Amino acid sequence: MNADAETKTAATPLAPKPHRPVGIVGAFLVIAAFCALIALGTWQVQRLHWKEGLLATIAERMHSDPAPLSEIEKLHREGKDVEYRPVKVSGTFDNSKERYFFATYQGASGYFVYTPLTTDAGETIFVNRGFVPFDRKEPSTRPGSFVEGETTVTGLARAAPAEKPSFIVPDNQVAKNVFYWKDLRAMAESAGVAGQKLVPFFIDAARKPHSNALPIGGVTVVDLPNNHLQYAFTWYGLAAVLAIVVASSLYKRRSAK
Repeated sequence: MNADAETKTAATPLAPKPHRPVGIVGAFLVIAAFCALIALGTWQVQRLHWKEGLLATIAERMHSDPAPLSEIEKLHREGKDVEYRPVKVSGTFDNSKERYFFATYQGASGYFVYTPLTTDAGETIFVNRGFVPFDRKEPSTRPGSFVEGETTVTGLARAAPAEKPSFIVPDNQVAKNVFYWKDLRAMAESAGVAGQKLVPFFIDAARKPHSNALPIGGVTVVDLPNNHLQYAFTWYGLAAVLAIVVASSLYKRRSAK
């Protein structure tokens, strides 16, 4: 190679690399991602409206007058939701057949005491009479906690789950009379009342005014998380960020031409 060729080669500037245009596949993926984010945000807004309506319905129910057990049973037979409906029933407790559901109340560990009550109509319904501390599970440790003879219970109807709510919930220890989820059939069978006319839901008994006697009633807590607005902002925010990033990238490409 002679000197002229070397000079010509050295003087030739390198050709700039062409900008790679956004391909059809890339554009499709961006549009699909944006639409998916908008759809997720909109779905969370819809869930927000549903959850607000549900909470309003529960609040309205809980402040309504108690209905006879027969009316709540009729709603259940019709396939309607009976959760948190105030109910009143008269009958007699079989205190020897208490079932114990592991629970916490006001930061303390213990049990909700479910006791079968035989109604005047000859039905049996399990009533959550309330909370007892861990060391007061045995009836002998809480004398005077039994209700003898005919009584009237006012409380809230609670649905009986058809199956264990989650795999992280322990299995019930039926032989030890400790339940971690409210398996109505297992409670009835272990208490020896499965052959009776069993009401297919529970009652959470109300707390008697000015009473600290065990079990402590009125333990129903409505705890339905409502974070849908936060989730909606998150999805819509991600969609906005994606739109800004794409718009910025296109502007830079156009400015570089």
